[in-house]
Amino acid sequence: MIDVLLGLQWGDEGKGKIVDYLAKDYDIIARFQGGPNAGHTLYVNDEKVVLHTIPSGVFHDDIINVIGNGVVIDPITLKKELETIQSKGTNPIDKILVSDRAHIILPTHRALDKANEIAKGKDKIGSTLKGIGPTYMDKTGRNGIRVGDVHKPDFTDRYNKLKAKHVKLLANMNFDEDLTEYEQGFFEAIEILKSLQVIKAEYYLHKAMADGKKILAEGAQGTMLDIDFGTYPFVTSSNTISAGLCNGLGIPPTKVGKVYGITKAYCTRVGGGPFPTELHDEMGETLRKLGNEFGATTGRPRRCGWLDLVALNYSCLINGVTDLIITKTDIMDELDTIKVATSYSVNGRETKEFPFEYNADEYSPNYESHSGWAGKLSDCETVGDLPSNFISYKEFIEQYLNVSVAFVSNGVGREQLIHLS
Repeated sequence: MIDVLLGLQWGDEGKGKIVDYLAKDYDIIARFQGGPNAGHTLYVNDEKVVLHTIPSGVFHDDIINVIGNGVVIDPITLKKELETIQSKGTNPIDKILVSDRAHIILPTHRALDKANEIAKGKDKIGSTLKGIGPTYMDKTGRNGIRVGDVHKPDFTDRYNKLKAKHVKLLANMNFDEDLTEYEQGFFEAIEILKSLQVIKAEYYLHKAMADGKKILAEGAQGTMLDIDFGTYPFVTSSNTISAGLCNGLGIPPTKVGKVYGITKAYCTRVGGGPFPTELHDEMGETLRKLGNEFGATTGRPRRCGWLDLVALNYSCLINGVTDLIITKTDIMDELDTIKVATSYSVNGRETKEFPFEYNADEYSPNYESHSGWAGKLSDCETVGDLPSNFISYKEFIEQYLNVSVAFVSNGVGREQLIHLS
């Protein structure tokens, strides 16, 4: 069986820390979608490390980390990550395996991403400009370059053919940017990519399961950014939900075990798009400051708001969440009152279903208020240490979602995670 861990909101839920914590119970950690637009934050010897492509189990000595076929790889970003990991005293080369079917982000993909976003003007979707969308477009358009191609003698010809196509598209968009320096770095990074072990990940993972190995699939971003089920068109270009591990790793649904779903104790979002519980007032700014809510990849300030149980229930439903994990609970320590959205009002009626298209002019969230816990969750080490008001808050969430809370994260440290069930 293979377990999966993923985000239930708009990303930034704290997946990196949780994978890092759970990794000790697994033999293999496998990323199944996304690319360098994701940033998974870990703390290694109290130092912050952000991983964009490499799975979050890389700092554990005996764990193999697989980059699956559903991931799109920027060789330059990958090279920088490898250098960062090595600077922390870890040699990652022998612990990282890459699917030969994973697609590669070219310098011109990044240029197309930027050109497309500029062309949208006020309707821009808030892309991270990492080339993710154009790379997935070439993948579905059957034009992409894959990791397996870099070892072929005609790789440069394939590269130049796709680059020429992109240059024509950029010219039609009146976009001109000198990519010479970035392209030089790209080919230097390709040599580093060649040094990694390339595998047929689908065969490797099936054999590992047959041999009794424990595997954890690591998702990037969050459910509400899923290309099919997210707040379209303000979404990413891949399937971020649990079903995504099937086509992102070549695993059948019958082999999926636990589904760990992660949510913050409140909501955040980076970039544009619907955000039902967003706070535009002093409370929103307070959550941003207390939670240090700035994007791990972009550095952009995150939009902040109360926990949205309508959206969270929707995420649990389509992912089949078995174990819920709540992060950043300690950020709420100083609040006297905590609000939670339990339904939406739309055209005079109440609904608990997340809509096809959320329009703030038609929809408004309905809240229930809960008393703050008047204590420091960051000081808690066991379930018995948790304040009674927090227990009540947790039980309310469990009852609404019909999913048990398995872990509570109460700080940034590896050890600040309380196992409840």
